[in-house]
Amino acid sequence: MKFIRIATHIISKYMPAWIVVLSFIAYFLPNLFIPIRNLTGLGLGTIFLLMGLSLSTEKLLLVIKNPKHALIGVLLKWSIMVAISICVAYLFFGNNAELATGIILAGTVPSGTSANVYTFIAGGEAALSITMATMDTVISPILTPTLVQFFAGKLIPIAFWPLFLNIIYIVFIPLFLGLYIQWKFGEKIEKVKPYTPVLSQLALFIVVLSVVSSAQSSLQANLSILPLIFVAVFFQVSIPMCAGYLLAKWWKVPEQNARAILFHTGICNTALAATLAMEHVSSLAAVPAVANMVVNLTIGAIVANFFANKKEI
Repeated sequence: MKFIRIATHIISKYMPAWIVVLSFIAYFLPNLFIPIRNLTGLGLGTIFLLMGLSLSTEKLLLVIKNPKHALIGVLLKWSIMVAISICVAYLFFGNNAELATGIILAGTVPSGTSANVYTFIAGGEAALSITMATMDTVISPILTPTLVQFFAGKLIPIAFWPLFLNIIYIVFIPLFLGLYIQWKFGEKIEKVKPYTPVLSQLALFIVVLSVVSSAQSSLQANLSILPLIFVAVFFQVSIPMCAGYLLAKWWKVPEQNARAILFHTGICNTALAATLAMEHVSSLAAVPAVANMVVNLTIGAIVANFFANKKEI
């Protein structure tokens, strides 16, 4: 048990570093991960299943009874992040349809699971974070393909229904299966709950290895524009984070809730975006999502540690 606690601490504390290291390993040794390239969807589905298993029904009910802040967070995420993503896509890659589509897709998926982890580290309201993530997950099968088809469809034809069904299979079904299992086998699941965060992170590592190794050829072929892609996704992540937090404070949202909204607004599930890009657009379109994954995890860790070191909440 002590070993598990130590391993969990190391994985959680240094998660951004692990993501960067694994990304480099997958890039330089892509053939090593050929056996797991088809596990991206399974890895993402596992993350959402674990999210369903770990949801605190009591805290969720409190948030549901007073949904104002959850609705504010979801509204900010689907307005600010989407608007900034579209602006960044057309500003930086207006002449490259695949990259522009990848940027838009990376900003129109549900919030990332790391947003929940960083909210907890930053002393934010974890129940609100999970509630917003759940709401995102429920509405994303409609919003994601609709937004991508409307804004990116002008660049590259995007089929609505295949994208919609993919999100249903990867996101919607696993999440509600987790909720059902928790309701049906509550006492047994309580023993598993403490390990769901680290299991989610391990599943994320599999997704990162799968996504980066699959996109390696596209990354290598576009090394010259990678710096520009990283600059673009830096703005795509940092501007919504700042705007989400400042607007939440302006609307008199309590500090703990504002911190949850900050991460929810700025961190999207870019592993899902990369998967959808490779399956429905091209491997090149997945490159911005992979870059976004590294950037949002790094910025998220820095911001979370900054808030964690502040004395007053």
